[in-house]
Amino acid sequence: MGPIRNASLFALLSLALAFVPLVMAIIYALRPSERHLALMRPLSLAGLFAAAAGTVLGFINCLMPLWRRGFTTDAFTVVAVGAAEALVPVFVGFAALTASWLLVAVGMSRAGNRA
Repeated sequence: MGPIRNASLFALLSLALAFVPLVMAIIYALRPSERHLALMRPLSLAGLFAAAAGTVLGFINCLMPLWRRGFTTDAFTVVAVGAAEALVPVFVGFAALTASWLLVAVGMSRAGNRA
């Protein structure tokens, strides 16, 4: 819970955007339609880009101690912790997209059974 408590507003936004495709995938799994499937593609891209942007911003922020404090042991400790926290948005984003597309596969099989 620590990385989320320390997350910036932008990191929280990128984490929230990672769940948008998951919500759409749940809707598609429950009521498969071409319209819902068509929305999954751009929402998945938005989730990917949000995860990547959140991670890049995290790495930018975690490198700040190096130019503020110099190359000290304490600065490297802060950078290591920051790098670990910077990977949270991409992990959450990829996990949500994996679950999303598995739900899309369920929805596609349900749509195929109705045809």
